[in-house]
Amino acid sequence: MPNSYETIVEAETASKAFPSSSGQMFGGYFSPGKQWNFKKSDLLDTRARRIFETTAMACNADAYPYHMPLEAKAGPCVQADGHEMLMMSSYDYLGLIGHPRIDRAAMDAIKNYGTSTSGARLLTGTLDIHVEMEQALADFKGTEAALTFSSGYMANLGLITGLFGPSDRIIIDALCHRSLLDACRMAGVHVQRFRHNDGESLIHEIKNGPPANRTVIVSDGVFSMDGDICCLADLIAIKKEYGCYLLIDEAHSSGVLGATGRGTDEHFGINTDEVDMWTGSLAKSIPSVGGFIAVSRELAIFLQHASSPYIFSAAMAASAVAAIIEGLAVLKEEPQRVARIKHNADYLRDGLNALGYDTGLSETAVIPVILKDEITTGLFARKLRDHGIIAAPVMFPAVAQGAARLRLCVTAAHTQDQLGHVLDVFQKLSPNN
Repeated sequence: MPNSYETIVEAETASKAFPSSSGQMFGGYFSPGKQWNFKKSDLLDTRARRIFETTAMACNADAYPYHMPLEAKAGPCVQADGHEMLMMSSYDYLGLIGHPRIDRAAMDAIKNYGTSTSGARLLTGTLDIHVEMEQALADFKGTEAALTFSSGYMANLGLITGLFGPSDRIIIDALCHRSLLDACRMAGVHVQRFRHNDGESLIHEIKNGPPANRTVIVSDGVFSMDGDICCLADLIAIKKEYGCYLLIDEAHSSGVLGATGRGTDEHFGINTDEVDMWTGSLAKSIPSVGGFIAVSRELAIFLQHASSPYIFSAAMAASAVAAIIEGLAVLKEEPQRVARIKHNADYLRDGLNALGYDTGLSETAVIPVILKDEITTGLFARKLRDHGIIAAPVMFPAVAQGAARLRLCVTAAHTQDQLGHVLDVFQKLSPNN
């Protein structure tokens, strides 16, 4: 790939054509003037109308912001929709996608094991490197054991549905990831929400909920839409005082927080075993696919025989497993990547704040630019494309109505020049100019 950043800067003011912006991938379905009249009894019921109308509006304005096809390896610079672009919404926090050691490990695993295990973990799908990987994850997180699933979403489903049921209750931070709420619904567990990062609200919910066999407090480590960190010490103190259990989702914390990237516990200097259950993603800081549960040996053995996503889903392919093992090894050898994330995030966030943009609660690599109005946010994302920048807009229902935002994600691979270019463009596009 040529020097992508120079290409971006040279064309920063040119109007560009992006097939995905006009909804080309939908094959002309959203033609101008098309209308929908869904009924309650239709296969697509009345809930579909808002999705189709807003998608049509975006396509007809050449501003559809999603499904932009990447044409080569991801990284801080990408080839997308026929253009060289600066990627500002990637989860590759440590900048490990394309690392030669990780790529080589994945390719060697395909040679040794093929492209599929052709089996579920409980039956014929466990390879020796699955066992090696899970031990490496347990060592990384500081727990007795770890289990892996096909995604972070499935790890949350596997833990909650495998362990809890209608006789239990879960009290969850109001801004937790959707996968945790979906898992609670599937488990049939009683759900209560407490105000975001508010210990007093949590105590109120504990005291005023229905009787339950077990009460579980659930929080993200880093909140995926706001980029702030949970009040872990408060959650631990409350769970001890009221006899609860505690689950922390580290999807956006692993590789990002703590001197070595271990996560929220290392960030606060808290022992890992103060939390009963950890979950996380293997498709963000670690450049692979999958999700993990880090727990006690006893709990891991139980879930190996009681968690439906573990028992009834095909095992992760060997190439993905090898990438995880090598990704963890690189992180252990190069902890300076974690410090680089913080440096880059502080630089970009401080610059955006100086320009008058609202970055909300952010204190990590996730930096929301809160524009509130959905149309304004979508059009802003389209203007950024003309300046060679990809920034994903996030709207209802992923965030509350009136809280639409661009979600920027900083990585260790971004350079100061690249982030400076982003700030220059945001200054040019500022409504204050």
